[in-house]
Amino acid sequence: MSELLAVALVCAGTLLAQDCSRDTALDVVVTPARTPMECLMHAQAMAASAGLPGGGDRYLKIACEHRRADGVRTVAGRPS
Repeated sequence: MSELLAVALVCAGTLLAQDCSRDTALDVVVTPARTPMECLMHAQAMAASAGLPGGGDRYLKIACEHRRADGVRTVAGRPS
C-alpha cells in the first residue's frame, strides 16, 4: 500500500485557502503515490487536467498527505 496520497480539492472562490479542506471542498480527487516526487507529479497532473474555468468562482488546492494505518490523514505533520 502506498504511504502518500496526492489530493486535489476544488473549492469555492469565496472560501479562504486555509479553510479549504476535504470537508469544505466542492469536489475531491485522491490518488496514491509511492514517493514525495511522485505525489508532486500526480498533483501537478491533476491540476493541469482539472480544466477549471477562469473567473475565480472555483479554485484548485493540491496537497500531498501521509496515509496512516488508523485512517487519520496528516498534512504537513498535522492531523486533518
